[in-house]
Amino acid sequence: MPAANDAASVNDQQTVTNLRVSLFPLLFLLLPLAEIAGFVVVGKQVGALATVGLVIASTLAGSILLRYQGLGAMNKVRSAVEAGKDPGLQLANSAMGVLAAILLIIPGFITSIIGLLVLLPPVRALFWRLVGRRVVVAGQFGGGQFSRGGFRREQDDHTIDLDSEDFRRNGKPDENSPWRRLPDE
Repeated sequence: MPAANDAASVNDQQTVTNLRVSLFPLLFLLLPLAEIAGFVVVGKQVGALATVGLVIASTLAGSILLRYQGLGAMNKVRSAVEAGKDPGLQLANSAMGVLAAILLIIPGFITSIIGLLVLLPPVRALFWRLVGRRVVVAGQFGGGQFSRGGFRREQDDHTIDLDSEDFRRNGKPDENSPWRRLPDE
């Protein structure tokens, strides 16, 4: 019966994936309608001119934040890597800051409220607790590879480093060359 449980699990995962995919277009269509309703409600409370002023202020704040987040993100990641620490948290915070800035730039009060919530450190910490275990940061820096455990030297026996003088094509391989293709072991 374990095979039946595995098949049911795969079907459940496919259903969840299909549900997520099918909800995205619906959300994409409903968000502008909700934003328009937000404009109407806020416009009735504070007036049309103040509503337009709030939208412009939100867009300007998002633009400034986007510039600040973009410049500071790489510095934070670089300092974490230089210290030999996992840059995952810095990358996630920077990505959330950029997301918040983009949400503030999009005209509308709902996206602006969500953007302001994403800027709050407790919301970022909650997001990192929920998603942090699934995030794997891997990249190459200075000939080594960085992963959650820190730096480690790559062990790849199938890579041969050649200079331009070491490689030339003349039709058939030289059997005496130390760079000939070796059979995979």
